[in-house]
Amino acid sequence: MPVAPALLDIQSPVRARLERVPDEMWRIVRADAPIIESVNKHLTGMKGKMLRPTVLLLASQLEGTPDDRGVRLGAITELVHLASVVHDDSVDHSPLRRGMPTINALFSHQVAVIAGDYLYSRALADLVAIGDLELLRVMLGASNDMTLGELRQLASFDALEFTEADYWMLVQAKTASLLSAATAVGALCGAPRFRAEMARFGTLLGMAFQVADDLLDYTESESMTGKPSGHDLKEHKVTLPLIAAMPKMSRAQRQRVEALFGVPEPADAAIADVVAIVHECGGIDFARRKGEEFADEAEAVLVGVPASDARSALVEALGYVMDRRS
Repeated sequence: MPVAPALLDIQSPVRARLERVPDEMWRIVRADAPIIESVNKHLTGMKGKMLRPTVLLLASQLEGTPDDRGVRLGAITELVHLASVVHDDSVDHSPLRRGMPTINALFSHQVAVIAGDYLYSRALADLVAIGDLELLRVMLGASNDMTLGELRQLASFDALEFTEADYWMLVQAKTASLLSAATAVGALCGAPRFRAEMARFGTLLGMAFQVADDLLDYTESESMTGKPSGHDLKEHKVTLPLIAAMPKMSRAQRQRVEALFGVPEPADAAIADVVAIVHECGGIDFARRKGEEFADEAEAVLVGVPASDARSALVEALGYVMDRRS
């Protein structure tokens, strides 16, 4: 089995510019207010793998003439993502993110909501300051899609009635829209003739990313227990593996799933049981095939893009997304 590309290798063509993004992020959100400074200091440690700035900068470098605005836009994009993470954690009452306390756990849900708003507003204010209406239009479109996606998710009262069509609509809005915006504005900062291809690539990358992320909940083991984490099931979230498995379940299996969703805090044994049912009923294989289809379609989008280190890195990003372990 081929080894999945390492993210550090994928970032290699844009390493120097990517290393400037964190400083840009904290320049944008810096404020002379103790509570904001405390939140920002904690968020510095929560900074993720910088996938969105990475693909943005790679898209800007497809023709070898990147616009230096890409670094600033990478910071803005990551801040928008971080704002959505802070809000999601507060809505879900999640105590941890990447092994660290969330803003809502460390401070309060009220502080988390305001902190997320602050990140959004500072990011968008800096975007306005760039003075490019098209860049603003693309990023605001993604921000709007993300907000509507979250509202639609909250409006789903019966989790087990959540359909595959509902799932794709949610993934498009909450995950794919921002990755599409990142690659589109990246192209606008160095390779504008490939803007449409990059927007489409970002969408498909986002769809593959979310499917792979949802698969991890059923396949990746917790370090202490060696069992699948089941965090989504604990929070009564219905994702593609469960959706695909439901029609193939026996009545007894369906009742066990319904029992899990019927209690506020499912026991670990019940979660492990449902994970096993989803495996048995083909939900994992179905979801993996769908993710691979999105990745294959995204790679096909790049066929018309001239060969370069940046293009090769975007192809490798697809492999990284599908094969990552966390």
